[in-house]
Amino acid sequence: MSSLYPPIKPYKTELLPVSDLHRISVKQFGQESGKPVLFVHGGPGGGCDARDAQRFDPSVYRVILVDQRGSGDSLPPAELRDNTTWDLVADFERVREHVGVDTWHVFGGSWGSTLALAYAQTHPDRVKSLTLRGIFTLRRAELEYFYQGPGTNFLFPDFWEEYLAVIPEEERGDMIKAYYKRLTSPSSSVRASAGRAWSRWEMATSRLQVDPSYLSRADDPAFADAFARIEAHYFVHGGFFERDGWLLEKEQMDRIRHIPARIVQGRYDVVCPAKTAWDLHRAWPEAHFTMVPDAGHSAMEQGIERALLDATNEFAKLD
Repeated sequence: MSSLYPPIKPYKTELLPVSDLHRISVKQFGQESGKPVLFVHGGPGGGCDARDAQRFDPSVYRVILVDQRGSGDSLPPAELRDNTTWDLVADFERVREHVGVDTWHVFGGSWGSTLALAYAQTHPDRVKSLTLRGIFTLRRAELEYFYQGPGTNFLFPDFWEEYLAVIPEEERGDMIKAYYKRLTSPSSSVRASAGRAWSRWEMATSRLQVDPSYLSRADDPAFADAFARIEAHYFVHGGFFERDGWLLEKEQMDRIRHIPARIVQGRYDVVCPAKTAWDLHRAWPEAHFTMVPDAGHSAMEQGIERALLDATNEFAKLD
């Protein structure tokens, strides 16, 4: 199959309390008696879209879309307190228990691949399969390639100038730190300017060709604020991992080696470059690996979309 399944509406939507502060949005699509799959969105801070449910056969799957803390329809929006990788991993366990399933398939792209790996490594007995796209493990070198350079800036110098312009020259030695300072400023105008610039940089570079409609997402102040603030929060804290490269360490990989998995990567992805997916493939040769030759980062590029649908259709056959 090479195109998404038709649009569907959720059969259940709710806000699930996961702490004294946070309530997370949980939407369920497809068959209530179907094979459960957790969709893990990107960002951090990106939120889910109903389109995400269209990657799964609605006659087979029970699709569970969760907006992570501070993201999408979760409340409070753009909240950074009590918002770490391990809070989100714990939230997924709460969701699993809440919806009443013992095990489920897990699907994540970009930051969603990071979080899906962290969840699976923490709860390997709960994961029936992993589908991972646009691999990101939040190593410092990955962050610097995209946000600091040299790296993506050599390919998108025009948009890089916009991204740089918000930060005074004397602070450009650590762009993530400089942006984080502004994205957490008490000034709404400072936050808005930084949020839009940070988001435009990612929207501009996420597809093989710049998509003006996708780029315009950065003009939505609410989206840009949550997306940029939460991303910078996670990145300045190193993803809240014990050490750089922790996800790819042998001890961690051995915990999930038995799980059926597919890794899908765009050859020309400049947001999450192919080296990270290759490193994951080398650490986990048991997982099926697909390098899409004519794609960038976005799940909506044709070759990636086709490979993801192949994965979800294949995993639909698992008992």
